[in-house]
Amino acid sequence: MPEAKPAIQPIILSGGSGSRLWPLSRNLYPKQFVDMGGSTLFEATLKRAARLPGRLAPLVVCNNGHRFLAAELLHRLDLDKARILLEQEGRNTAPAVAAAAFAALDEHADPLLLVLASDHHIEPYAEFEAAVRRAARAAESGRIVTFGVKPLEPATGYGYIISGLELEPDVFQIERFVEKPSLDKAVELLQGGNCFWNSGMFMFRASTILAELERFAPEAHAAAAEAWKNRRQDLDFIRLDAEAFGRSPAISLDYAVMEHTDKACVTPLKAKWDDLGSWESFDAAAEHDAAGNCKIGDVLARDSENSYLHSTSRLVAGIGLKDMMVVETSDAVLVMPKGRGQEVKTLLESLKAAHRPETDRHLKVFRPWGSYETLALGATFQVKRIIVKPGAALSLQLHNHRAEHWVVVSGRAKVRLGEEEKIMLANTSLYIPFGTKHRLSNPDHLPLEIIEIQAGPYLGEDDIVRFEDNFGRE
Repeated sequence: MPEAKPAIQPIILSGGSGSRLWPLSRNLYPKQFVDMGGSTLFEATLKRAARLPGRLAPLVVCNNGHRFLAAELLHRLDLDKARILLEQEGRNTAPAVAAAAFAALDEHADPLLLVLASDHHIEPYAEFEAAVRRAARAAESGRIVTFGVKPLEPATGYGYIISGLELEPDVFQIERFVEKPSLDKAVELLQGGNCFWNSGMFMFRASTILAELERFAPEAHAAAAEAWKNRRQDLDFIRLDAEAFGRSPAISLDYAVMEHTDKACVTPLKAKWDDLGSWESFDAAAEHDAAGNCKIGDVLARDSENSYLHSTSRLVAGIGLKDMMVVETSDAVLVMPKGRGQEVKTLLESLKAAHRPETDRHLKVFRPWGSYETLALGATFQVKRIIVKPGAALSLQLHNHRAEHWVVVSGRAKVRLGEEEKIMLANTSLYIPFGTKHRLSNPDHLPLEIIEIQAGPYLGEDDIVRFEDNFGRE
């Protein structure tokens, strides 16, 4: 009987921040989780992987701070069998892939690992699947395959792969890697005709990549091995040992392995691909009207052309716009001419230096139990709209520096105040003094909505002392 094909284990790396996509992308809400018009890049990546024949449930590697966002989207796609591997701090792709390889071998017999970034745009799917099939054939024989994209222009924002001898149909040796080049160098590379953009996607057997990591990046290999060995289960998450994982050098898989191994090869990804690292790239991937405008959300444009207009919370109206980009969120608006998207990162650095809260989170923040949204904020008060999912509960907690007043808007709330419990109906309210233990939960099958008014000298989210929590938070 012919030998069975090895299973394909999708590895979804979800550690990026997307700093050039502010104000939609934030430190605690990176670009792969941002709704870009009905879906997220994270969901698109999962759907792409789920269509592959012979694939296993995905394994997601993500930052600890994003774990509930990832879990919610996996649940939304009915991918509850997926595993989520948590990094306490990002150490780049080599240790992340090593840890994922150990996790994959723990459940399957040397699967093929398909390593995908969670924030790429790829279409059509048929070309993606064809490239994966080619890569799988090469990886089965022990090769380490990366996916190369044929350059459309002399872009300076991507690394390049220079290909050599064709090993098998559409699979080539790698002569060398070129870091993000100058414009003149990029033009020269394109004229050579044998170069690809480096997509950062890979395919290999788990045992192969671990052997090469142990050979060429032993510190990263050892740190990932110990982090996996000392892992612990936390609800639906697998926590890598933070101390061990933190000992790994922060190194990419390209630097750690691909530039040294003799097993590296490249196969073309003959599809429209973009890592969506700027607002211009989002504009290029979006649909446009007859005037060349991309309009997302509540947008009205008059006498405007070739502009990108994105609204998330209110009406954005434009008159006479040409080659402009406008991105609106509830607490920030970005306006710039097209072609200057790379400067957003510099702008964000200035905002961080000024300790602006708009760099970290949106006014609406998602939590495992639901969400809260800041409606008003002053020096000594804050007003929030809180939505609690059916059957969910916040932690049993107290605050040392603020008192709270709750008003139930809709639904039915179960409240613990001190040692007493009570049911609150719509249009009823409750006062919670400083230092008093309290807990809010939703006992019904419909969402619970309340308005919370905070008052006190300090209103930070770190003024929470938790005693019990259903989600493993300290």
